[in-house]
Amino acid sequence: MKFLVDQNLSPRLATALAEHGHDAVHTFDLGLGEAPDEVVLDRARIEDRTLISADSDFGTILASTRAARPSVIFIRRIQGRRVEQLSDLVVDNLDLVGGALAEGSLVVLGEGSARIRRLPIL
Repeated sequence: MKFLVDQNLSPRLATALAEHGHDAVHTFDLGLGEAPDEVVLDRARIEDRTLISADSDFGTILASTRAARPSVIFIRRIQGRRVEQLSDLVVDNLDLVGGALAEGSLVVLGEGSARIRRLPIL
């Protein structure tokens, strides 16, 4: 899969996902380290990447704009988790959520849980 890792997550998460065979870049790699959320979403949409973030604002933006793309993975409760744990959380859930991400969805991943909201959110 193609991922864009948001600025509120470590650049090492993009590296870890790439080590699992995914095309993953971090916002810093694209010069978007200080970019507003809307710009980050646009870049993910243009490059057909799933955005991975710990920022719940992306769900609000997707709902208010009724956007059908890009898909977003929102990771809950990242405090105290190592990059490897976050990477494993994403990779271990891809069989469950991969189809929904390909169709356009907001996926919320937490410890032991995955929620899927199809886009657009009405």
